[in-house]
Amino acid sequence: MTLVKRNSNQLPTFPRLFDDFFTKDLFDWEFNNFSSSNSSLPSVNIIENNDAFGVELAAPGMDKKDFKIELENDVLKISVEKEMQNEVEDDTRFVRREYNYQSFQRTFHLPKKVVDDSKIVANYEDGILKVFIPKKEEAKPLPPRTIEIN
Repeated sequence: MTLVKRNSNQLPTFPRLFDDFFTKDLFDWEFNNFSSSNSSLPSVNIIENNDAFGVELAAPGMDKKDFKIELENDVLKISVEKEMQNEVEDDTRFVRREYNYQSFQRTFHLPKKVVDDSKIVANYEDGILKVFIPKKEEAKPLPPRTIEIN
């Protein structure tokens, strides 16, 4: 079983996908991975090995105190609330600003039968938030064994 990402946005249905194909500007190269506050949603890597899942969230420029990680009803919620600081000189302006993480929320559904949610730990270092989610012993794959033939 794998860790499942859960966002409020669903995949587009066929009619919407069909409409988007004909109504989108072909020369609009803007990224569409933004939150409601016009800030980018950080990229996430989800890693799995025999013992655990790992969630790596890229959020450079944050402090660990900016993050809030909650677990409720098998849903892991990672959120940030940060005031935007415009530290540019008077004669400077942004032409394009993509790493603007003033507030966002990412949610992930944890498979209850697989993860040991009492041992989840998180670490923020070098702009990456890493959340370690261990698996229950009974969910870990057993090593191969040789069966003797009688």
